[in-house]
Amino acid sequence: MGRMPRTVYLFGSAAPPVLEIDRAVEGLRRRGWDVCLGLTPTAADWLDGRVGELEELTGHPVRSAYRRPGTADVWPRADVILFAPATFNSINAWALGLTDRFVVGVVAEGIGKGIPTVAMPCVNAAYAQHTQFDLSVARLRSMRVEVLYGDGGFVPNQPGQRLPYPWERAFDAVERVSAGDRPGGGAIL
Repeated sequence: MGRMPRTVYLFGSAAPPVLEIDRAVEGLRRRGWDVCLGLTPTAADWLDGRVGELEELTGHPVRSAYRRPGTADVWPRADVILFAPATFNSINAWALGLTDRFVVGVVAEGIGKGIPTVAMPCVNAAYAQHTQFDLSVARLRSMRVEVLYGDGGFVPNQPGQRLPYPWERAFDAVERVSAGDRPGGGAIL
């Protein structure tokens, strides 16, 4: 009997790289991951006409809302979570524990469940100047979230400037944390 595929929850919020989320799904699938895609409500709106295509690509429903109490979960259990692109709002909400949006709720709960998690922000240099952002990044890192921000991760661009999003760095980090190489050391029990 073959090995079950590893499952990654790929979450995206409303930043320009979410428009190429299909390429991210394909990149993760090439690395042997079963991908479940979750989106913030605005990201889901941006991709509204492509949801069917994305569901076909992943083999799972695309989710942007909490399931109703008493309904079965339609996704397999996550081995790792990748939140990319993660906006200024999503990073801050997550760090502060504000879970009114499905994807932020899942990543917040994932910390407590010990699910290895990677986040790669997508913010411009103007947002990055807000002091709350650095505090939020530091808080998430203190909770053993691998935040790919700064050297070796996402570097903020100027407002209106569009640079290639470093998806491969995120994929490499997913591989690394799923193997137990996480900030703070060691595998999750």
